[in-house]
Amino acid sequence: MALKITLKPGERMIIGGAVLTNGNSASCDLVIENKTPILRQKDILTEEKADSPCRRIYYAIQLMYIDEDNLANYHKIYWDLVKEVVQAAPSTVALIDSINEHILHRRYYQALKLTKQLIDYEREAIERVSGSVESV
Repeated sequence: MALKITLKPGERMIIGGAVLTNGNSASCDLVIENKTPILRQKDILTEEKADSPCRRIYYAIQLMYIDEDNLANYHKIYWDLVKEVVQAAPSTVALIDSINEHILHRRYYQALKLTKQLIDYEREAIERVSGSVESV
């Protein structure tokens, strides 16, 4: 089954490792007719914006998803980051276990979706800690 994607003017996406950018004049319809990694602009995290442990996990999974030629390297980075996060925040274990399950079965897009929840959890935890420090 084909997937139809409409890109807004100036919108970017990744298809199979290639970065595509629509021009600025009109929407563009693309029809993807085979299975390939696809990330819309809203789901792409740049290396510069991977500025927290959980965002770096997302970035590593994103690389696994779009660049299978270097999976071993990205897996090592991922497992090192996961170990650090679990040691720092044991309360993340259940969510990380779910992400790990997707990683082990090469379901990288589903892992990315769950990692967004991990990033939200991280942000909320930092806000709680920052709020309690400021109120002291």
